[in-house]
Amino acid sequence: MITASPIARLSPPGADWRQLWRESVTDARELLQLLHLGHLADRLPAGDAGFALRVPRGFVARMRPGNPRDPLLLQVLPQLAELDEAEGFSRDAVGDMASRSAQGVLHKYQGRALLIASGSCAINCRYCFRRHFPYGDEMAAAGQWRKALEHVSQDPSISELILSGGDPLSLATAKLEELSHGLAAIPHVTRLRIHTRLPVVLPERVDGAFEDWLAALPLQKVMVLHANHANEFDAGVDAACARLRDAGATVLNQSVLLREINDDADTLEALSERLFAAGVLPYYLHQLDRVQGAAHFEVSDERALDLLESLRHRLPGYLVPKLVREVGGDASKRPL
Repeated sequence: MITASPIARLSPPGADWRQLWRESVTDARELLQLLHLGHLADRLPAGDAGFALRVPRGFVARMRPGNPRDPLLLQVLPQLAELDEAEGFSRDAVGDMASRSAQGVLHKYQGRALLIASGSCAINCRYCFRRHFPYGDEMAAAGQWRKALEHVSQDPSISELILSGGDPLSLATAKLEELSHGLAAIPHVTRLRIHTRLPVVLPERVDGAFEDWLAALPLQKVMVLHANHANEFDAGVDAACARLRDAGATVLNQSVLLREINDDADTLEALSERLFAAGVLPYYLHQLDRVQGAAHFEVSDERALDLLESLRHRLPGYLVPKLVREVGGDASKRPL
């Protein structure tokens, strides 16, 4: 039986999500000390390898103290391996900049436009494919979303709007309400999809005001969460997922296949089962986007296909995620 860390949050239950965000751990040495791993501090890269550490304390509390290979810790702890140059890895791993259509708008796929809603995340995952993205220049929420929504309104082929980032739920609910007002004038947009990690890493974000906003949207609503391991779930995450469903959203999950974190059949099976227990359907299992600094997370295609075959034998079809890779310039995710 895996037991969670006894680490206590600085704030009492029911604290405002913005307060909990401010109290996140941003020092790798503090993170190691909290987990009784301070002796590993000399293995940390200088300057967090150019990508700041951030992790909510509630997520730290799900890590196992004393275990340097904890699968949640490995997702967020800076590593010296991030400094290694790896052939085939780049700063723009999926061709985001080539698909830029307007300020903060990426238009890669037929019928869908993606808005870079925010450059902020509640947690900085070390394998993030946008860890080098120029968020300062590309923010769809700027100016009450005006330029982004102008672009979408002028293209009647766009029926689905995707909010990504960063994390869209890093924005205040009032800022999301601005988007609602703009969408009301675009009749060809019928579906809103939000890609977010916050309900998993900071479930307090799905508060009453956010649930009310989501429920009032006169659109089909899809929430795509991001969890990579069953240990990321607890009662708070379960409650956040329930609130999303109560607001009328279809709730899916996408994971990234990560070496030494979830690259075995038992772990992936447990993740799918835990997702479904929380009312979430597995959607995608991504092969790693080959972003500079993340090569040490890569799993071979052969291994990935073997794992997928194992899942097919172990799980009902609706709990087997689609194994895909995103390739810049392709018209869709590429199935493996």
